[in-house]
Amino acid sequence: MTNRIAFQGEPGAYSHEACRKARPDMEALPCRTFEDVIESVRAGAADLAMLPVENTTYGRVADIHRLLPHSGLHIIDEAFVRVHINLLAVPGARLEDITEAHSHLVLLPQCAGFLKEHGIRGRVSPDNARAAREVSEIGDIHSAALASELAGEIYGLNVLARHIEDHGDNTTRFLVMSQQSDLSRRGDHGMITSFVFQVRNIPAALYKAMGGFATNGINMTKLESYMVDGSFTATLFYADIVGHPDDRNVQLAMDELAHFTTNVEILGVYPAAQPRG
Repeated sequence: MTNRIAFQGEPGAYSHEACRKARPDMEALPCRTFEDVIESVRAGAADLAMLPVENTTYGRVADIHRLLPHSGLHIIDEAFVRVHINLLAVPGARLEDITEAHSHLVLLPQCAGFLKEHGIRGRVSPDNARAAREVSEIGDIHSAALASELAGEIYGLNVLARHIEDHGDNTTRFLVMSQQSDLSRRGDHGMITSFVFQVRNIPAALYKAMGGFATNGINMTKLESYMVDGSFTATLFYADIVGHPDDRNVQLAMDELAHFTTNVEILGVYPAAQPRG
């Protein structure tokens, strides 16, 4: 055991914040890409992977669902992180000194109102945590970063303004993944089962495949489709349901699903996080 949890991005990224929230006793291991995060766990450099899958503002995270079925890892937990954006600057800088703010392209529009009000120009950076690091290294009192408070803590920056995002409900959902699956019942808010499946190429196959979940009273909280190998006729579906594979109604629904699919693969069984309630 390494007691490490891997994430994509630089120290101070929101994925790093998710690691601290979900596994505060573990060392967070930064990785360059999502593939590197997965490989670090497969190679034994980390015990767990922290991967973002969807955001309330921007939808699903590109490429993640494509990677999950072939990762060789299992989902064992989920975590939700509110994306609070803060204006960070070097010690001694004041809000009225700031003329430009650096951050990821996705974050800049979320603070448009604040930036306009204070006459601050947005500058695109490849990563919000990198923006904080570079602002710290340059040491210019006129430059700031839009990032997490964790990034400010790591790079010695002061928070000039907290929670400056225009909308107060921006949340990212993360999955915690391991080489070992965990089918034990745990948590206080029920269990989630995630799986992928491919329907047969016959009329109404998806409708019939989903029928078992409706008739057995199972709440399906997510259903997304993906093309397989660039084909318009072969479609892979990702689904989350509330329940455990040992539940009788889940067993009946999965049996019915099998009749109308070419393959079904369970990606993980894990406790539902409280924000779902």
